[in-house]
Amino acid sequence: MSHQRHAKQPASIAKRTSALRDALNEKGLLPEGQLDTVLDATLAQFEETMNWRNGAKVVARAWTDPEYRARLLADGTAACAELGFEGPQGEYIVALEDEPELHHVIVCTQCSCTAWPVLGLPPDWYKSPEYRARVAREPRKVLHQMGLDVPETIEIRVWDTTAESRFIVLPLRPPATEGWSEEQLASIVTREAMIGVAMVTLEASAEK
Repeated sequence: MSHQRHAKQPASIAKRTSALRDALNEKGLLPEGQLDTVLDATLAQFEETMNWRNGAKVVARAWTDPEYRARLLADGTAACAELGFEGPQGEYIVALEDEPELHHVIVCTQCSCTAWPVLGLPPDWYKSPEYRARVAREPRKVLHQMGLDVPETIEIRVWDTTAESRFIVLPLRPPATEGWSEEQLASIVTREAMIGVAMVTLEASAEK
């Protein structure tokens, strides 16, 4: 009679990290609090580098520079790198241009991928199973529940992020912004607009 031995499941990364930190502290190999200080500094640096406000600058440049806009639509990765926005999860950036009769929305149905250099880490609602499961099936209804009403006359295209394609939406520019500087324009662009669940409005500027 054979006996099967059940492999023990490995502890979670969080538990293993905590155990390693406790062991290092017990042996006196780390000054008190040093690891937390290093981790906090690393995270702060990452969030400063990988920030959705980078994407707002990309959008503002595309709105004011037709040649840059053409490069962005042709090769999003290279165009974002022109402004210094590149790095992990930014190798395959694709820009999706909204039009008066076409609206783009981004989702990652498998996990919660975004183009980190221009959209930053994904917000909680983007990672939620409900958003990921529903927006591809009923985008107009989901957008309505998130506060954006898209008229039936406007087509909605939902784009599923993959390892080979990280999207950023180039939203419509508000008509009352003619003559604005890039800095002024970037101040009204939101992460939600670059994902496609909101429009860029002058009211959004006042809320930021």
